[in-house]
Amino acid sequence: MSMLTDDKTRTDLLNRLKRAEGQLRGIQRMIEEGQPCQDVASQMAAVRKALDSTYVRMTVCFMEQELGAHLGANTKGRKQLSEVLGEVQTLLGKVR
Repeated sequence: MSMLTDDKTRTDLLNRLKRAEGQLRGIQRMIEEGQPCQDVASQMAAVRKALDSTYVRMTVCFMEQELGAHLGANTKGRKQLSEVLGEVQTLLGKVR
């Protein structure tokens, strides 16, 4: 299985995961402090959405990287691929 080779993409994904990690710590504190279940559930839903969004982003970046490698240096093809995958990411974002 290939790895993501773009440093910008990896940094973006890591930043998203760090934010989710902070949200999870906040949820743990909420539970320790006895916050209402409705509030805890709301924060859990936010973390799930953040992780789902990160997964979709990683998948689309991987697809762009791998398909782009098969297209070679064809700039027009890469631009079209990027546009289509951007639309795919938007569509997948609406499923969550």
